[in-house]
Amino acid sequence: MSLKERTVRYDELKACMTAFIDTRSPGSDKKENFTIIGPGVAENPEQHVHIGIPHGFNIGGARQPAGCLNSQHSHLTEEVFLVHTGKWDFMSGVAGKDGRITLSAGDVISIPTDIFRGFECIEGLLDGQHKGLGYLHAVLGKDDPGRVLWTPDVFDLATEYGLVLLADGSLVDTNKGQTIPDNSVPMPVTSKEQIATHRIVNSKDLIDIVLHKDDFSWQSDTLMSQFDGVEEASLVGLASPKEHIKASKLNWSHGFVMRAVKLQSNALIQAHTRSEEEVIFVHKGSLTMKVDNEAIMLSEGDNFSTPIGSVRDFENTGKEDCIVYITRRGDVPEVPTFI
Repeated sequence: MSLKERTVRYDELKACMTAFIDTRSPGSDKKENFTIIGPGVAENPEQHVHIGIPHGFNIGGARQPAGCLNSQHSHLTEEVFLVHTGKWDFMSGVAGKDGRITLSAGDVISIPTDIFRGFECIEGLLDGQHKGLGYLHAVLGKDDPGRVLWTPDVFDLATEYGLVLLADGSLVDTNKGQTIPDNSVPMPVTSKEQIATHRIVNSKDLIDIVLHKDDFSWQSDTLMSQFDGVEEASLVGLASPKEHIKASKLNWSHGFVMRAVKLQSNALIQAHTRSEEEVIFVHKGSLTMKVDNEAIMLSEGDNFSTPIGSVRDFENTGKEDCIVYITRRGDVPEVPTFI
């Protein structure tokens, strides 16, 4: 796979507006869903997958206008959201009324498997090409993150609007004349027993799974931040003594880590290799990477999947700080090898 194919530009994302069972439910019908790395959890086979190479985690995205809701559900793996743009509310509980917390651009939330969650964009961008829209960068654990478990009311609304979720996780759209195949059956509505395996989490509890950008523990003594004008913060993951990384507040096992790296203007992280693929997401500013002597310029909202073993360096050639969020496989990834 070429480096160009490993680069997913924000302005070239291919959205699916009919990815899930709640696609036509009032208030949820303007969602754009993106599957950037891995199969994701979309229920519509028409969902475009940008990069199919297994990474040990999945990367996705959601773009929604203010007032647009993603219905209550849970996952089989940890789900981490970074608010890239806009302001978002996250709600817990079967009815979305147990707890609520607001996140702004740069904030991170890690939602464990046993919590029903929904989210709503409450404020989009104030200007620009995507005025009125907010964007979430999402990470789900494992190569196969499994299927979504929806709350019972989601099934009821979907039926009203012609959508049937099958037991294999795919959608049938009866409004388009589709019928349930002979060898398939509808997904059973989530039972009381399934609901009982989920925790009741209030607004105070949600604070424990959120890391606001103003609370990042920036370090300048890690292997990646040993260079002038560079800082690194652990956002999701355990301590890594070999990298001199402190544990994040969100320090339980995810099967992946997320780190933030900040580069001042003209800062350079020298050439190095890694033993696992890493995904670079540009949250602020721009980043110039040199990967195996090929230069790549990344802008806000872009994703880049760096191949295992490739020699790479990071440089901020812009005038403003650059902040990137980096995801790597494993609870404690291998240390970088500087060339």
